Amino acid sequence: MQSDNSEQYRRLAGTGGSYGLPVGNGFDYEAVQSYCSSSSFYPFELSGITETPEDRALIASRNHKEAEKRRRERINSHLDRLRSLLPCNSKTDKASLLGKVIERVKELKQQTSQITDLDLFPSESDEIAVFTSDFDGQYVLKASLCCQDRSDLIPDLIQTLKSLKLKTLRSEIATLGGRVRNILVVAGDDHVVGDESVVFLREALKSLVQRSSPNMDADRGKRRRIIGIDNTRTT
Repeated sequence: MQSDNSEQYRRLAGTGGSYGLPVGNGFDYEAVQSYCSSSSFYPFELSGITETPEDRALIASRNHKEAEKRRRERINSHLDRLRSLLPCNSKTDKASLLGKVIERVKELKQQTSQITDLDLFPSESDEIAVFTSDFDGQYVLKASLCCQDRSDLIPDLIQTLKSLKLKTLRSEIATLGGRVRNILVVAGDDHVVGDESVVFLREALKSLVQRSSPNMDADRGKRRRIIGIDNTRTT
């Protein structure tokens, strides 16, 4: 490269002003030749502007770390969301948290199967059933009431539950041909239920059925209607 530079600058020096280089006794040809042979004259050629394999590996490693950081943040966000939905604190480890999630899913599946076991659609005969059950980790009363439909049945049912200090956790209602079935999941205000609660609720529902007149409005629709109301706590 040095011989090429020397030849190039001999030509430049020979043509003088055509290239803007001074000629004559004041021109230091050796100094210019030395400068042109240095790396300063070829900054792009000698500075390694093209990335080396080491540089590419470093960039790839940095990108991988950033992606891994975002992945961990996303997982931690999901775990925090699960902690807010389950009865556990913010310091619950991942293994314990996943165990609680599995148990909760099993409970929900059991509750769903129990509700499905009850015949939702009303029958031709009056029916009352009350029994205790486990619902969302607490003992509750589950009741099924089937009778003639009437406009004040639901208000009377709500008032009856209030008088017994029972809170509705879940309610499903279906009507067909002037008949109605109510399936209820209720709990006491103190979350305590017992045999006495079963007796009291059964007697109260029996009174409601007896007040339902068999001679109701003749224009009730025959179309089947289903209404589901779920007040189950989610935290």
